[in-house]
Amino acid sequence: MLEDTIEQDIKAALLAGDKQKATTLRGLKAALLNVKVATGKRDSGLSDQEVQAQLAKQAKQRQESADLYKQAGDQARADAELAEKALIEAYLPAQLSEADIIKLIDEAIAAAGASGPQAMGQVIGQVKAKAGAGADGAVIARLVKEKLQ
Repeated sequence: MLEDTIEQDIKAALLAGDKQKATTLRGLKAALLNVKVATGKRDSGLSDQEVQAQLAKQAKQRQESADLYKQAGDQARADAELAEKALIEAYLPAQLSEADIIKLIDEAIAAAGASGPQAMGQVIGQVKAKAGAGADGAVIARLVKEKLQ
């Protein structure tokens, strides 16, 4: 499971003396524990898909933080956030290209017979289900909006 991999990587980072990696991974482990407690899955654990969803959320938070630091003129902190994001993304499946996402959108539109902006939610839901953690929701929403308008 992905959680076990993260746990093993924490140990390896500590043994190697890589404090930054260990700190980042401990933060991920804590975030996963919070989700397990909140959903009542502390004993059973999270599925790999749930872990990937949380990791994607954490990576997105790091990107948003880096953007805010850049706006504030603190490039060192922005770089630190982006380094953490890169570490987190190593545990995620490769992101789909926009062309691949557009193919999924076209399939969903054809399957649902969707047309017009009122069908956006339905199409976005279908594409997210197919793409999983392999595509950012904001990119999907933007591309669906372009297709349906």
